[in-house]
Amino acid sequence: MYQSRLISLLRTLDRKEWRKLHKWLQSPAHNQREDVQQLAAWLHAQVPFDDPDALSKEAAWARLFPGRPYDDRHMRQVMHFLLKAVEAMLLHDEQNADRVRALTMLAGVFRKRGLDKAFEATMKQVRKRHEQQPWRNELYFRNQYLIEQEQYSYLSGFQRLHLNLQEMSDALDLTYIVDKLRQSCLMLAHQTVYKADYRIGLLEPVLRYVEQEDLLRFPAIAVYYHIYHTLSERDEEGHFYRLREQIRQHYDKFPRGEMRDIYLFAINYCIGRINAGKEPFIREAFELYRAGLEQGILIEERGISAWTFRNVVTNGVYLGEFEWVARFIDEYQHLLESKFRESTVLYCQAQLHFARRDYDTAMRLLARTDFDDILINLRAKTMLLRMYYEEGEFEALESLLQSMRTYMQRKKVMGYHRANFQNFVRLTRKLVRLNPFNKQKREALRQEIEKAEPMTLSEKQWLLQQLDQL
Repeated sequence: MYQSRLISLLRTLDRKEWRKLHKWLQSPAHNQREDVQQLAAWLHAQVPFDDPDALSKEAAWARLFPGRPYDDRHMRQVMHFLLKAVEAMLLHDEQNADRVRALTMLAGVFRKRGLDKAFEATMKQVRKRHEQQPWRNELYFRNQYLIEQEQYSYLSGFQRLHLNLQEMSDALDLTYIVDKLRQSCLMLAHQTVYKADYRIGLLEPVLRYVEQEDLLRFPAIAVYYHIYHTLSERDEEGHFYRLREQIRQHYDKFPRGEMRDIYLFAINYCIGRINAGKEPFIREAFELYRAGLEQGILIEERGISAWTFRNVVTNGVYLGEFEWVARFIDEYQHLLESKFRESTVLYCQAQLHFARRDYDTAMRLLARTDFDDILINLRAKTMLLRMYYEEGEFEALESLLQSMRTYMQRKKVMGYHRANFQNFVRLTRKLVRLNPFNKQKREALRQEIEKAEPMTLSEKQWLLQQLDQL
């Protein structure tokens, strides 16, 4: 039983859903078997299901049917009926979560039964609720289409002249356009990262139609239109700024999960521009992070990812937002997943003290843990390397340079990250060994540093500063 579909599904229930399940099973409309209720009650007592032996079918049988010989066929039947009851309850909840769609379906029931007054009253309620709900995303337009479709089915039953065909067609167009733009953004983003090859189909005529019909007045269309162009035309930064304005004006018109995706599209664009050496986008990314956190949009059900947490701190300390970063680490660290919390907080606190030039504290924090993440480990070593150099601890510096080279040979550091750390180690070694009075070699090293692409040498400015100080 421990690895059954039933247990897998029950693991996902929260306390409220367990209470609802017990009430659901007590209703004859949903369950007429007492043994199913008893099995649910016994399983509830076994939460969080961490003991495979305690969750055997034999143990359940002994509790449900004491004194009776074990019957595997009967036991599997009870489990099956409980599974179907849980599925029915969750499906019922899902169908009724969208009240506009549920009421539209109810209006359809009245229409099919010839209850005209009930239909018209329900449709009036549907339209009012539809306009009152806050979202203006694809779901809004899809529901608008379903409402118009239901209205058409009603009107076409007794008249042929004044039908809502135009309204139904417009709603269908808007539904498709929003969904097509959003899907295209997802495909292009995935294609960029994973080198996939997608055919995006009718996107080009959709883009032309959006421009011709001035459909950017709809926030959902404008958001995904500009996201698409930030993905396909990265050097055209105007689309990002228009996207940023749409986010500021209309962040409350999308469900939180969808708005989080929109924020991440914008933030990832900023990260790409930062990697291309566009420093102003560090501020843009930071402000997006700050707004998304304050609005609760970037906080997922499981909290904040370690990746997001570190990025917020990295951008904040670079911009000198030390007080805000300190408050952020203190107030948001409890939202990190427990297994990543200590190492992430130590690393971020070290970053903050490093940026404040409190090197003693930064070194002590970095010494308290060995980071499992390869890139974070290398970034921590980079901080140490810079501190050793600036403090004149060249023996420790040489040892660290060698250990970083060995570490990268043993570990798989991929793509531009490998080039970045390799270049930093190599150029730092040259800097340490440079004769400051040899102008020719100083100039050669300067040119080598300056020629490096930002993505392959993130510490370019620090290296140039140290070269200037020789």
